[in-house]
Amino acid sequence: MKNKKVAMLLSGGVDSSVAMYRLIEDGYEIEAFYLKIWLEDELSYLNSCPYEEDLKYAESVCDKLNIKLHILNFQKDYFDKVVKYTISEIEQGRTPNPDVMCNNSVKFGAFFDKINKDYNFDFIASGHYANKGEYNGKTVLKKAEDSFKDQCYFLANLKDEQLEKIIFPLGHLKKSEVREIAKDLDLLNADRKDSQGICFLGKFKFNDFIKHYLGVKKGDIVDFDTQEKLGEHEGFYFHTIGQRKGLGLSGGPYYVVSKDTTKNVVYVSKNYFKEKPRNELYANNLNIFGKIELPEKLEVKLRHGEQLYDAIVTQKENNLLHIQLNENDQGIAPGQFVVFFKDEFCLGSGVIVNPVVRV
Repeated sequence: MKNKKVAMLLSGGVDSSVAMYRLIEDGYEIEAFYLKIWLEDELSYLNSCPYEEDLKYAESVCDKLNIKLHILNFQKDYFDKVVKYTISEIEQGRTPNPDVMCNNSVKFGAFFDKINKDYNFDFIASGHYANKGEYNGKTVLKKAEDSFKDQCYFLANLKDEQLEKIIFPLGHLKKSEVREIAKDLDLLNADRKDSQGICFLGKFKFNDFIKHYLGVKKGDIVDFDTQEKLGEHEGFYFHTIGQRKGLGLSGGPYYVVSKDTTKNVVYVSKNYFKEKPRNELYANNLNIFGKIELPEKLEVKLRHGEQLYDAIVTQKENNLLHIQLNENDQGIAPGQFVVFFKDEFCLGSGVIVNPVVRV
């Protein structure tokens, strides 16, 4: 692709580094961009921030591959578009996904807008494990070759105009192949561990993040079946549907089955077995690539990973979908993204609003 200019999102990890190298091989004209998004100003007292460590690796790779590196500060965008969303969802007792919002609002949102305004690039590239394909004449996401690493779930809320300008150089590679390429190039991050957890937190613990912004609000843990008080919690927002560990209750196992955000009560139950029906949900806030019509029979993911459910999708009024799964899922919760697949194609996403749960 001679003379095509690409803005490469470089994180300091091995994936984006090898993705950039593959673009060089393909003849693109590349400049790298490191987005500073860490919340070190607010949360530095909790732990050391990995910003400097990440940047060290990014600079090393750019020096090795002779690529110009820009460092852009997107902390305000992150706070306004991702952190506020996360806090608001948690406060409402919902289960947010900051990494999904990070992609469509910052990496391919605010950054997308900035390079269109201030720079002259034809494409944006990233180290995500995903592909693009065509379904019914429309551009959609397509599963990566490495099913374990596939990241379509985190990208399924992108808008059509964003997806059109993105390149995914790693879509046809296994993670093991990416490591080998990095070793062959003698990149400093060839053996660097993959980052874990939510993108903007780095090494900070999620509960510490919640406590910082929402504080402690003690309330009751109540048995859903008997209405007996079993213990206390420090805030309903520290607990998620389907949670078993960290409740501090004896005589279990107990599982979180619901939360009353008004009364600050967490309801738990022992009666939470897989044979109980937990296989229906409703979703709205639909983002369907190319506005294609979803087939009635497809597959869905409720979280990142290899788990796919066969599903029957029925359109309801007011842009609402009813989704019937072929199996039970213990952790269906409002606020989660549900992502739609047909064969190898990812067709888009929705947000769970009211799972049908029977205890």
